[in-house]
Amino acid sequence: MKKVAFPNGVPLFLLQSVIILLLVACDGSNGDTGVNPGGVDDVTYDVDANGIPRFVETDYIDLGSIYRISRFRSAEGHDYSDEFESCRSMKHYYNPQTGTDWAQIPIYSPVSGRVVRVFEEWAGTQVQITSDDYPAFRFVIFHIDLGASLEEGDQVAAGQQLGTHIGSQTMSDIAVAVNTPDGRKRISYFEVMSDGLFQQYQDRGVAARSDLIISKDERDADPLTCDGESFTSDGSIEGWVYLNPVP
Repeated sequence: MKKVAFPNGVPLFLLQSVIILLLVACDGSNGDTGVNPGGVDDVTYDVDANGIPRFVETDYIDLGSIYRISRFRSAEGHDYSDEFESCRSMKHYYNPQTGTDWAQIPIYSPVSGRVVRVFEEWAGTQVQITSDDYPAFRFVIFHIDLGASLEEGDQVAAGQQLGTHIGSQTMSDIAVAVNTPDGRKRISYFEVMSDGLFQQYQDRGVAARSDLIISKDERDADPLTCDGESFTSDGSIEGWVYLNPVP
């Protein structure tokens, strides 16, 4: 069969391949827009109309190893925003205490649900899980050294150990995204915690969930600047919450 070519001599099949590569390269999703198996991406939850449910009973990490946590919408790390906001870190970094062997910190599934994405990052493996109870909610856990093989479509239980943190080359971080009727929206991990789980943070000196969240209005009034995913300014708002030592 004769190949169809454009006037400039570029074969059609080659142009199609280039277009596909460009679409993949331009995906500004930070890795959490992959289609869920079983049509879970068709499930939505309107957080504006219904509020955010507090359904997470199990922490994803050993809190006793941690001494500070970055605030939602901080300037820590890199830009990790959504379809509604830009140039802010809409996740939480967990920084272990001095002297802790980072590679020994266990990482758990915070919910019972389905693994919808697993892929290698520059350090460790990223795992994304949708909740069985609230399938529109997706939990993204970064930089895991998996303890056993984990594949997309696998079921995990709340509290099931996924592995350990990869090591001292990077902090552990977690993000939560909700598939809303208007698009994917990132929310704070602390907004979905049960009161019982959040009590563990209160026991370490965190007075309120809001202490760990920079509001949209606060961030908009003190904007950051970005070059790609890199922050080029830090703003004036404190980006970390420091925990009291373990009693």
